[in-house]
This record gives sequence, structure tokens and C-alpha cells, in this order.
Amino acid sequence: MTVLAQGARAELLRLRRWPAVWVMFGAWLLLNLTFTYVFRYLSYVGDGGGFNSDGLSKQQILAGIMPAGVPSAVLGGMPMFGGAILLTLGALAAGNGYGWGTWKTVYIMRPRRALTAGGSLVALAAIVVAVVVVTFAVDLAVASTLGLAEGQDLVMPGLGESVKALGAGVLILGMWTMGGFALGTLARGPALAVGLGVVWVLAVENLLRGAAGLLSWLQPITDVLPGTATGSLVAALGSATVANGGAPGVVANLSGATATVLAAVYLAFFVVVTGFLVTRRDVA
Repeated sequence: MTVLAQGARAELLRLRRWPAVWVMFGAWLLLNLTFTYVFRYLSYVGDGGGFNSDGLSKQQILAGIMPAGVPSAVLGGMPMFGGAILLTLGALAAGNGYGWGTWKTVYIMRPRRALTAGGSLVALAAIVVAVVVVTFAVDLAVASTLGLAEGQDLVMPGLGESVKALGAGVLILGMWTMGGFALGTLARGPALAVGLGVVWVLAVENLLRGAAGLLSWLQPITDVLPGTATGSLVAALGSATVANGGAPGVVANLSGATATVLAAVYLAFFVVVTGFLVTRRDVA
């Protein structure tokens, strides 16, 4: 077994037994279900108004929480809420290794630092895939349950749409997770990395996009931010933008192809930055 595979296996074992991982996973599922289905269903059985449902008829609200709508619904919260949670996971995975002295011990041993850190990145990538797949499955189960409860004919999402949604979800959450890992490596600790990352995802990018509406010279800058890329990718796959009652962070500033390339570039950039910091800096 290679050093990379051994590192990934060891990191997966650590993360699986780390309560913080399960807490964040549970928090993401709760947020996803609450904003995607609970609030919308309450709007449907109520007067038709409410969060994410203003201006929609009851039939439109119901259609949005049926199985056929899962590919777009599952992505809605990923640019902001899912991004913040997975960025936190990446920052904790990297930062706690410095706080506990784990990285210092591992990096002074024989395996190359890049391979050791690479094992952690592979493990985190596996977790991202698991999060996206489980989220999709849970959303599909909830949507099917609501459809049966309302006496609707269950129309399952198409295979092509499902694959696109799963791939986009992995890219979006993977980008934020690698960004968090890079921040944790840069800060050599979890607290500063988590704080800076969450503030950026939840506040700074939204403020900059808002300011771009008043300052035209700022628009080209905000269009290439990581949150704009992920939000535009989600919008391109059918999710409503925040301007049209969709989830926060979903925008349509870029085309789907441009957003996909930009998100992939950011993901690669975060991995390269992590590798540079790990191999070039002193371990002390």
C-alpha cells in the first residue's frame, strides 16, 4: 500500500471517529431539509407565502418539493450554507493537526510531506462524495414521502439531471473543503481559519456583490469570486437565484460552463497552495 493510500486510510479512520464531523454533517442535513422542504411545505399547506415561496402558486410550490425537483433542490443551499460547513470541516481537519502536534510528528518522519497531506485531501474528498450522495438520497426520500402524502404521481428525476447535480455538488463542496484545508494550513490552527473562512462565505462575498450594484468597477472582481462561481453553477442547473426567491448565494452572474471551470480552478489552486505551504515551511 502506498504512502498516499495509507495516509488516506488513517485520516478516514480519524475523521469517522471525530464527533465534530458527524455534528457538521447533521447540521448540514438539518439546514438542507429545513430550508428546502419544511419551510416550502408549510407554505404549501398554509397561504402559499413564506420563505423561498413568495409569488409562487401552491402548485408551483408543490412541484418544487417533488422527486423530479430534487436535482435542483439539493444544490440550492450548497454555495453558502453547505460551503460554510464543509469549509469549517477542512479548516478543522488541517488546523487541529497543528494544534495537537500531529503534523509536526508526521512531517519529521520519512514519508514525504506532500504525500502525507495528500492522504488527508483524498480522505476529505471521499467524505465530500459521501455527503453529496447521502444528501441526494435523503432529499429524494423526503420528496417521495411528501408526494405520497399529497397523493401525487411520483416522477423520479432523470439520470442525466441526477448525475449533473451530484457532480456539481461534489465540485462545489469539494472546492470549499479544499479552501478550508488551505486556510487551516496557512493559519496553522483551526480558530482563525474557521473564523476567516465562515465570515468570507457568509458575509464578505455577499457584501461585495451588493456593492457591485453601486460600483460598476467592482463587478468584474465579484464575478470571479469562488462564491459567485458556485452560485452561478447552481443557478445554471435550475435552482432559483436569490433575486427570484431562491437560496442565499445562488446568483446568475456566470454561465454554467464558465462557473464550472472557475470552481475547478479554485479547487486546484487551494490544493496547490496547501502543497506549497506543507513542503516549503518549517514544521515548528
